[in-house]
Amino acid sequence: MMKAHEISPQLGKASSRPTGRPGERRPKTSSRLTLPVKTFELRDRIKAGVRVLFVGINPGMRSAALGRHFAGYSNRFWKLLFESGLVPEPIGCEDDHRLPEWRYGITNLIARATPGIDTLRPEEYTAGIGRLRRKVRRYRPEIVAFVGVSLFRAIFGKRGPVRLGRQRERFEGAVVFVLPNPSGRNANFSYAQMLTAFRHLASLNARVARSYARHA
Repeated sequence: MMKAHEISPQLGKASSRPTGRPGERRPKTSSRLTLPVKTFELRDRIKAGVRVLFVGINPGMRSAALGRHFAGYSNRFWKLLFESGLVPEPIGCEDDHRLPEWRYGITNLIARATPGIDTLRPEEYTAGIGRLRRKVRRYRPEIVAFVGVSLFRAIFGKRGPVRLGRQRERFEGAVVFVLPNPSGRNANFSYAQMLTAFRHLASLNARVARSYARHA
């Protein structure tokens, strides 16, 4: 899985002195101006040797404003990484560039930032799937972790309930793993359930790492 701040400086207070004819109601005027928020194209954090590639559906507005992945105020992605044991120290969105240190990568299916996913267009999903396939073929991660059940459904055309964790499907040869959307607005899973899913991914990642070591 985030809204950007609206910058609304006070331009000045309206005069309290009455104007116009007696008894005439003065029309209300706004004393605040909303300015556009600058956004950044969110960079992929992927390097050669990546073992787990995290895939989000698209950036939220705060992530786009900061140029950092999973930067929403209520997003628990980074907390879950640490508490599940996927990373050895607490990190935040400002550390997203460090993910390759632990052989992780992160990208989005769709680059366009939106407050929610309702405005994403079918052609954006189609184009995004094509780009993601090319990335996975290029970097060859062992595991592709889709962050969000809705994202998994969109890519594989699934309907109905989807269990978290490892799936039977493969994506360009990579193991497919489904994580819950860690946004605080996700009422479908408790934090305990989210943490369990991330811990299962940590266990799978450890097994894959041991397998690599034996064959090195």
